[in-house]
Amino acid sequence: MKKMSLWLVMGLVLFMASCQNQVKQPAANEASADSTKPAVQPNIQYAYTIGHPADNWDRGSQENVAIVLNALKAFETGNVDECLKAFADSVHWQGDYYDAKISKDSLTSMFKNSWKNLASIKIDMSDFESVISKDKKDEYVGLWYKQKWTDKKGKTDSIYHMDDVKIMNGKIVELDEKTRHFPVPKKKM
Repeated sequence: MKKMSLWLVMGLVLFMASCQNQVKQPAANEASADSTKPAVQPNIQYAYTIGHPADNWDRGSQENVAIVLNALKAFETGNVDECLKAFADSVHWQGDYYDAKISKDSLTSMFKNSWKNLASIKIDMSDFESVISKDKKDEYVGLWYKQKWTDKKGKTDSIYHMDDVKIMNGKIVELDEKTRHFPVPKKKM
C-alpha cells in the first residue's frame, strides 16, 4: 500500500509540475506574439492590375501635410501670394474638364481672378494624409474637405473636394482635384 501511495503521490506531483510548466503553443493559423517569421499572406487575386505592387505606399512626410494645409489656408483667407509660395515654378493641374501644365504666373492670375468675384471661402476639413511610394519616387498629400463660398452678390454654394497633391523638393508640383457637387435643396412648399 505504501508503494502504491508513493507512486500515486509522485505521479500527482509530476502531473502538477507539468501543468504549471506547460506553454500554450499557438494554433497553426495563429501568429506567435514573439515570432520573427512574418505572417503568411494570402494569395489574393485582384480583378484589375496596376503598374506597381498593390501595397505600394508608406506613410509620408507630415511636413508636406503642413505645406499643403498652409497653402490651402492662405487661399481660403484670400492671401494668394502666401498660398503660391508652396507651389513650384510649374504645376500640373487636373480637375473637372481641366488638365494642363501651367506656370506659376498663370496660376497666380487664375487664383487672383477667382477672388475678384468672391466675398469669402470657408474650408471644412474632413481628413488628410501623406503617402510616399515604397521606392521613394512619388509623395502625395491627400485632402478631403468641403469648400463653401459666398460671392460678392451674397450667393452661397459649396462643393466637396478630394485632392491629391504631389510634392517634390518641398513644393507642390501637381494638383489633382476630384469634386462632388451637392444636390440643390428642395424648396419647401
